[in-house]
Amino acid sequence: MTKDLPSNKAGGASLETDPAAKATDMSATDGAVPGRKAAEPSGDAGSSGKPGETPAGSGADAGKETSPGKVASAAKKPDAGKEPKTAKEPKAAKGPKAPKPPKGPAKPSKAGRNLPAATAVGVILLGGLLAGLLFFPFAIVAIATVFAAVGVWEVSRALEVRGIKVPLVPVLVGTVALPFAAYFGGSESLAFALVATVVAILLWRAIDTAEDAVRSIFAGIFVVLWVPFLLSFALLLLGEPNGQIGVAVLLLLVVANDTFGYLVGAIFGKHPMAPKISPKKSWEGFAGSAAGATVVGIVAALFFLDQPWWFGLVLAVATVAAATAGDFSESMIKRELGVKDMSNLLPGHGGIMDRLDSVVFASPVVFTLSVLLTGA
Repeated sequence: MTKDLPSNKAGGASLETDPAAKATDMSATDGAVPGRKAAEPSGDAGSSGKPGETPAGSGADAGKETSPGKVASAAKKPDAGKEPKTAKEPKAAKGPKAPKPPKGPAKPSKAGRNLPAATAVGVILLGGLLAGLLFFPFAIVAIATVFAAVGVWEVSRALEVRGIKVPLVPVLVGTVALPFAAYFGGSESLAFALVATVVAILLWRAIDTAEDAVRSIFAGIFVVLWVPFLLSFALLLLGEPNGQIGVAVLLLLVVANDTFGYLVGAIFGKHPMAPKISPKKSWEGFAGSAAGATVVGIVAALFFLDQPWWFGLVLAVATVAAATAGDFSESMIKRELGVKDMSNLLPGHGGIMDRLDSVVFASPVVFTLSVLLTGA
């Protein structure tokens, strides 16, 4: 016979008529040990009928008394005091790498030059001049005249920075006349052309009056003496017997002076020769210029000029001294006028006068020594 269970008076409903309470009672007593009295449900859902007793299916007893077949609705509760874990945020997708900034222009070397550009321009100029000397001597006269005219224009423009106006018309006419007079007529014709140019400057300024005429006249004479007159000595040398080789040796000595002075000074230069005029020129560089030019001079004297070795030595030392003086002279003028280069026509070098400064001072020295020591 089946015995009816007592009614739950505290809850106000029987287990037979309340399916939720019946399910609770079954889950609480399902895994109970035999002989042990199951806790009676109270009217409070989820609390024990006896004070101080842990409710069935909760706390530590839940893991001990419930069986593997526990009802699926009794889920685990999160631990108290611990924050629930949140899903990790997805990493932002990496975009394309930013392109590297373009490289700027090549940095200048220690001596302040763009070495690749300076080397390329120097090789082209030297190669063209040597080829002209060997095959077209008259072309050298034309090239020297063009260089002199451009140099005069550069110096005249630089003087205008200080408000000094050079009478360009008579100066340029004399610049064209002097080289041709030297080549075709010799030293007497060169002297006559120089006097005629000075007179033309005086007459031009007397007719075309301008402010500060005296300074303008002296500036015009100075430019004529510095550029076309001194450069014309190279054409006097060209007109001498074996003059083509003589001018070629002159150019090679000047190039050796600049090249070896630059290389040695850039590497070993520590003691400046004239810091206030040209701070980048050092005694070490000057020694390099002298050594390199001496080798070139001796080789040229023995194999090209048919002269004794000491002639090449004297020629080299004199050329280095004159070229250095010409370089310092132009540097002093530029510093006085407040300009870095006479122009920017030659990449890596500056202007034409920045290359002619050594040649114009070396030309009369080489011509004079050649005439005196060889009797040409």
